[in-house]
Amino acid sequence: MPPNDPLRGHPASRLPSAADVAQFEPGGAIGAGADVGHVNLTVTDLDRAVAFYRDVIGLHVTQRDSQSVFLAAGDYHHHVALNTWDQDAQAPRAHAAGLHHFALRLPSAEALAAVVVRIVQSGHELLGATDHGVNLAVYLRDPDGNGLELMLDRPSPDWPRDGAGAIAMRVDPFDLQRLIVDSLPRS
Repeated sequence: MPPNDPLRGHPASRLPSAADVAQFEPGGAIGAGADVGHVNLTVTDLDRAVAFYRDVIGLHVTQRDSQSVFLAAGDYHHHVALNTWDQDAQAPRAHAAGLHHFALRLPSAEALAAVVVRIVQSGHELLGATDHGVNLAVYLRDPDGNGLELMLDRPSPDWPRDGAGAIAMRVDPFDLQRLIVDSLPRS
């Protein structure tokens, strides 16, 4: 039996050829409602990765088998999948091409502050934080070295714009300590 490769899908699925789609005109842009549904990460230690994404980040497990775990916020089926399908997988080396990071969008300042406190209290390292104008971002790496951004979007009417009305993201300091003090109750 070939190794599990979800990128290949079900072997009985029917895929179109170039000739099958030659007469169609799809247009140039993806649908405006498209978004990222989930990220699936190959990890080297499934239990360690689950402990990080569940206990530190705060996602909950929605499904698990011996080689994969699916985690989500709320009642979604999964935002993050973790797998050990490739038993020879190694953490990426520094400066390798590939996924730089993925972002988890949080619903409120309180939610972002709570995750950051759990990260710091767990002894996990924060790499930095930035105010991009369109959002507030906190950066770190998971135990396998995958880049993770925790972000809080600002409402789109508040996004910075240039003279032509295009989005003008920026890289400004972000006082994450102030966000925590202003957002969370003290014990």
